[in-house]
Amino acid sequence: MAEKIDGMEFEQRHGKARVRVGRVWRSTSGRHSFVEWNISISLLSDCLPAYVHGDNSNIVATDTMKNTVYAKAKECSEELSMEDFAIALGKHFTSFYKQVSAAIIKIVEKPWERVDINGHPHNHGFKLGSEKHTTEVIVKKSGSLRVTSGVEGLALLKTTKSGFEGFVRDRYTILPETRERVLATEVTASWRYSFESLFAVPAMPLYFSERYQDVKKVLVHTFFGPPREGVDSPSVQATLYQMARDVLDRFPDVSSIHMKMPNLHFLPVNLSSKDNIIVKFDDDVYLPTDEPHGTIEASLSRIGSKM
Repeated sequence: MAEKIDGMEFEQRHGKARVRVGRVWRSTSGRHSFVEWNISISLLSDCLPAYVHGDNSNIVATDTMKNTVYAKAKECSEELSMEDFAIALGKHFTSFYKQVSAAIIKIVEKPWERVDINGHPHNHGFKLGSEKHTTEVIVKKSGSLRVTSGVEGLALLKTTKSGFEGFVRDRYTILPETRERVLATEVTASWRYSFESLFAVPAMPLYFSERYQDVKKVLVHTFFGPPREGVDSPSVQATLYQMARDVLDRFPDVSSIHMKMPNLHFLPVNLSSKDNIIVKFDDDVYLPTDEPHGTIEASLSRIGSKM
């Protein structure tokens, strides 16, 4: 919220970024769970005197914020989702400090995955995966809440069932139309949940973790289609929309979704000289390149909801 100073408007926030924490939960059965989180905290608070008078009496030190992360991680004796951990942090900062009106907590989870040995999940072994789970949680002192989750770096590729035809052609257009191409992208998606207060959040510690896996599965399945026959993609735009639509159709607790899907090009390779063709392209040999690449981005929301 902006404050007026000498005829001007002033807005401020302060916090701590890139607080890294690893947490192990050990069950009595001998099975361990592990997460690594990169956490950023931003507080909206009544500390205007610190800026205009050098009076720090209402400042929550950023070092205190860092230490709070580790203390709260210790308090979480049972495994929980990072969304729930972000909510817990936000509740602490907005309730413990009277001058803090809102807390914005962002977390990126490093993709450690349980190792599988000869078809058996390892009790305490993990390997690094690829795509990352993200969240942004905004908690206000009033108890209002906004939870957004997402995925970054979800790399997908299919070698057929993709084309691009009927687009605008002018004197600068040299791209040929095609009904057969490689479609590759690296999906970044973020979806907002419909819960608008702390009291509306499901009382299930891994609810958000399971929903993240569910949403990711829908995105992947829609992109590829059935295992044998696949699904046709007339454009990245059409595929993006269908992926977003399927998420909203499948999950009533998701109110909106924003997606970015760069078109990472695989260019057909033809080698020829003045006298003969050395290598002729036949939907088989490509030059992979991501510079430059096409950018496709869109949001889809239920009527009346906010992104």
